[in-house]
Amino acid sequence: MPIVCKPPSRAGSRPFDVRKVRLDFPALHQEIHGKPLVYLDNAATSQTPLSVMEAVRSFYAKDRANIHRGVHLLSQRATERYEEARKKVSRFLNAPDAKEIVFVRGATEGINLVAQSFGHSRIRAGDEILVSAMEHHSNIVPWQFLCRRTGAILRVAPMDDRGEMIVEEYEKLLGPRTKLVALAQVSNALGTVNPVRELIDLAHGRGIPVLLDGAQAAPHVPVDLQALDCDFYVLSGHKMFGPTGIGVLFGKRELLEEMPPWQGGGDMILSVSFEKTVVAAIPHKFEAGTPNIAGGIGLGAAVDYIEALDFQAALAHEEELLRRATAALEGIDGIRVIGTARHKAGVLSFLIRDAHPHDVGTILDREGIAIRAGHHCAEPVMRHFGIPATTRASFAFYNTHEEVDALVAGIAKVKEIFGR
Repeated sequence: MPIVCKPPSRAGSRPFDVRKVRLDFPALHQEIHGKPLVYLDNAATSQTPLSVMEAVRSFYAKDRANIHRGVHLLSQRATERYEEARKKVSRFLNAPDAKEIVFVRGATEGINLVAQSFGHSRIRAGDEILVSAMEHHSNIVPWQFLCRRTGAILRVAPMDDRGEMIVEEYEKLLGPRTKLVALAQVSNALGTVNPVRELIDLAHGRGIPVLLDGAQAAPHVPVDLQALDCDFYVLSGHKMFGPTGIGVLFGKRELLEEMPPWQGGGDMILSVSFEKTVVAAIPHKFEAGTPNIAGGIGLGAAVDYIEALDFQAALAHEEELLRRATAALEGIDGIRVIGTARHKAGVLSFLIRDAHPHDVGTILDREGIAIRAGHHCAEPVMRHFGIPATTRASFAFYNTHEEVDALVAGIAKVKEIFGR
């Protein structure tokens, strides 16, 4: 079945200048095994522009100090930059209030925070948590842990063989015992863009809160939290051109205010005595200890970088890369594309007949092509398709048509080695 990529909300206002953009990413301009690097592993982690590197460097060079506690100027400057980054993320996501933005290590920690805090205060034996069949392990395992501790039950909404959620079956699973829905906005293994607004509305119609895993979505589709109306949203900075070890949990104010802290320590308190501790207001009550200050500042710089682009033109360019690559692979004998949803972001998972994905990844690496081979932390997805792993190419706006052609040439070499 042909893949129709999800169209951007509006067309780019001018052609996307990928050559100019690539100048901002020094890692792209190197050789691997004597070949020009073709970086197609963006779903695992993206590359970082110079402006983000400079933001992190300048913090360490001029403003390195702990935040929120010091009266000296360096501490004040560090605090200002860190909290300004929170405001930038809030604006980028169109969150109602920057106080609803909690800094965490990544989407994984954000989900675990909700499971530990919201889950343990709200979920009881016999309650149900609903996820989908296409979830990343990070949106499965924390809920399994919670179910094990509380006696709750994990339910799974099925997908079809295109890799699309079966909405009718999802709706049937929403019931009086469902206390939380947790869904990927975009599948990391398949590229499927889920109809999350429809899924949220169905859950909210029954009074059920929804968490969206936006790790794959935030860099590749427009995100408007007020329009989506989800209750929680998580993302990882390293997938959206920022540093590693920094991410975001958005939660609606009324939920965050009701939720207990999940860690105790400095900076999440108003006062401490041996008799009683009074916790701070949101978001600080969820940010115990010294945070990843440089990471937060770097994430703010990544948001600045994205917002300075013609984002719609960048998304249209990514979609064209996916269309070009998909058409080329579908025309090659012995290739099986895994995940043919009608709405996709820039992920192309495939198999080459008689070649294990790890062998494919190794051969492509010798050609300078960086892809991902494995189950992509989505083993239930692999089981659904009856396979152990896939080869996955994933695109960002700095990739080029020539890099897609290099991937196709690399696949031809794989087929030649395997005699097919």
